[in-house]
Amino acid sequence: MPRYRRLTARGVAPRYRFYWLYAAVEPRSGETFYLEMPSLDAECFSVFLREFGRCYGESLNVLVLDNAAAHRARSVEVPENVVLLFLPAYSPELSPVERLWRAVRARLDVFDARVRSQLEALRAHVAEIVRGLRAVEVARLTRYDYIKVALNAL
Repeated sequence: MPRYRRLTARGVAPRYRFYWLYAAVEPRSGETFYLEMPSLDAECFSVFLREFGRCYGESLNVLVLDNAAAHRARSVEVPENVVLLFLPAYSPELSPVERLWRAVRARLDVFDARVRSQLEALRAHVAEIVRGLRAVEVARLTRYDYIKVALNAL
């Protein structure tokens, strides 16, 4: 995504507002679980894991993750029905959810740059994009060969 410049008065740093969209995908079915959070840190990640674990409480759930500091923090609380499986360092190409984010960003690239700076409009647009992703498309994006082999072995 291109970076945009922002002009401010001399000595005044620009203020940015962010939000984070956490996601988990099931590569066989394309089912997704999203949770919007105010930051990417151990506390928010723990909330995501707790809500994910509650939503899928009847099953054992394996989440494939990168090595982000928020994922690895000692304070992360992992529910009993969730297992965290970490990918090797510097291998985002192996993460199924990364391909989902790439598809979302591709749809954002056509979003009017003037509205990108308006956080609420951007959030609404991203929500529209993820609601519009069909399960079959998510499955096609995230079902890597190595995952298919592992799932078939179960």
